[in-house]
Amino acid sequence: MKKTKFSIDMKTVCVLAMLSALAFAALWVSRVAPPVVLFLKYDPKDVVIAIGGFLYGPLAAFAVTVAVSLVEMVTVSTTGFIGLVMNIVAGCAFACTASFIYKKRRRLSGAVIGLTAAWLLTTAVMLLWNYLITPLFMHVPREEVAKLLLPAFLPFNLLKGGLNAALTMLLYKPVKAALKASHLTPALEPSGKTAKINLGVILVSIFVVITCALLVLVMQGKL
Repeated sequence: MKKTKFSIDMKTVCVLAMLSALAFAALWVSRVAPPVVLFLKYDPKDVVIAIGGFLYGPLAAFAVTVAVSLVEMVTVSTTGFIGLVMNIVAGCAFACTASFIYKKRRRLSGAVIGLTAAWLLTTAVMLLWNYLITPLFMHVPREEVAKLLLPAFLPFNLLKGGLNAALTMLLYKPVKAALKASHLTPALEPSGKTAKINLGVILVSIFVVITCALLVLVMQGKL
């Protein structure tokens, strides 16, 4: 029994380490993309972190968020400790919220409610934190940042949250199935139930991704 428990724990550590590496890779690749608005760039690392949270719970999402944010701070980030705090706040607001609700209601409705709540909460939290923190590393008066909240920060965070939620819905089941097939994670569905692909959810998620992508191109002046 002890050997089995140790094996499962090591598998969990390995999967979370792998997800942390994938999240950082997604972040690193996104660095070459142009900003959506002002200095704000979209990166999909929160999607990877949310998938980890769906698999193992909000504490796992928190651990991966902190790990990736620390690595980002000492490698590609130019905002130092302030950027670290902002990344942890943003990542936890999205991934921990979504995974906490999904843990309480491990079914499709729980995933949808969790991701929607995470989307809205992250938008609100980041508006507040951008108002409080952005002046510190942009070296501008807080009044100037306040003027950008509605025309810049609000649409960016709504777009980012929408993309993250939709991509998480699209990728969670395939990632979970791949890990299960590799015997890296146990079955986590409620007893007596099997995971099913919901075509409606897939179509809605694809629609949200396409819509957000088009809006990004419009905000960048490419459409």
